[in-house]
Amino acid sequence: MKNDITQGNIAKNLILFTAPLILSGLLQQIFNWVDAFIVGNVEGELALGGIGATTSLYNFFITVIVGFTSGISVLAAQKYGMEKLEELKSILSSFSVLLGIIFVAIAALGIVFINSILTLLDTPDNIFLIGKEYLRILFIGIPFLAIYNIYSAVLRGIGDSKAPFLSILVCSVINVILDIIFVVVLRYGVAGAATATIISQAVMTVFVVIYTIKKHKILEFRLGKNTVNKTILTEGFKFGLPPAIQSGVSSAGSLVLQQFMNGFGEQTVAAITTAYRVDSVIILPIVNFGSGVATIVAQNIGAGNEDRAKRVLKTGTCMIIGLSLCLTMLVLVFGGYLIAMFGLTAESVEIGKSFFRSIASCYVIYGLAMTFRGYLEGTGDMLFSGIAGIISLLVRIAVSYAFAASFGNMVIGYAEAFSWFVLFAIYYIRFLIKRRTKAATS
Repeated sequence: MKNDITQGNIAKNLILFTAPLILSGLLQQIFNWVDAFIVGNVEGELALGGIGATTSLYNFFITVIVGFTSGISVLAAQKYGMEKLEELKSILSSFSVLLGIIFVAIAALGIVFINSILTLLDTPDNIFLIGKEYLRILFIGIPFLAIYNIYSAVLRGIGDSKAPFLSILVCSVINVILDIIFVVVLRYGVAGAATATIISQAVMTVFVVIYTIKKHKILEFRLGKNTVNKTILTEGFKFGLPPAIQSGVSSAGSLVLQQFMNGFGEQTVAAITTAYRVDSVIILPIVNFGSGVATIVAQNIGAGNEDRAKRVLKTGTCMIIGLSLCLTMLVLVFGGYLIAMFGLTAESVEIGKSFFRSIASCYVIYGLAMTFRGYLEGTGDMLFSGIAGIISLLVRIAVSYAFAASFGNMVIGYAEAFSWFVLFAIYYIRFLIKRRTKAATS
């Protein structure tokens, strides 16, 4: 059955399509919270710092996967809008096989070179072994996440945003249960938390594959000589590589920033990485709303409804402003309480609260940036979007180092907020240039 989001009320389409994305994103981040929450309260702040010290490295691989598959989702949406349904199966089969093989190899290399990587990150000695134990197990789950994300991307492209929500819901429930068993009852520490995570990820992946086979017969495929389509791979890389490179560079930059943050000591590491966990949940509705705009715009572009795609941007801009203001109030009022839940000391909680104050007032700017990014990516402007993200990251790193002496550890938040202004300015200027170019040639 066709999930048509190229007709009807735009605001309603945005709400109905993005609500499951937002809920699934929230569940995924809460899923990431669970390990930190239980470990922090059962094992203490040192163990929590060990998990936090590995966050940027693990997220490097995750963001590359998510970045690449976001491009695949736009391609699938455009194909769906063009009603080229048979090509959707080739997109799913080709990239499932390719990403599966690539990330099995990456996981193996990560396990082999884990000591060198953590040393390169300047991980504090007193949390080095904890971080190593946690990360080594997490690497095993990366191939599952690659397969899950390619399935999720194609499903989003055809307008089915319920599947990610349902699969992550199953994953989150299993993860909580296993965390309680492995960490609280059996006292396996960070190893138990990591084991619970990879088991949950495996179940999530199996669930989304079975869901796809049951609900969307057009996407069902069997392994064989025609599983990988070279033409589809070429087209997919044009859409997927720019956001993957941008995500990879951003995550590599985060590794630089992780090293920068580690230099402030384990208390700052525990405080700000925990604050980032909370912040990542708070801003997820903004990120997923932008992804929803990209998918709806892409389907309309594929169907030849360019005017309607522009109306999606206008409506989405109004909606994101209201959403962002609500999230700002939420984090300013409750941010400190949320950080305290993770078992941090009073001093660390104050560091985290100060971090929130430095960025929360800029959520509206970030929301506008994500909405314009969604529109540009939906029109196929993936390369520019990736370049803009890289420029924003470089600004963030430069500001962090340039003003560290003036603002101390709070420069981490100030630099990120400033980079959002830069990002929005770049996207908005690109939008104006494309609009004027279109008007001049029409």
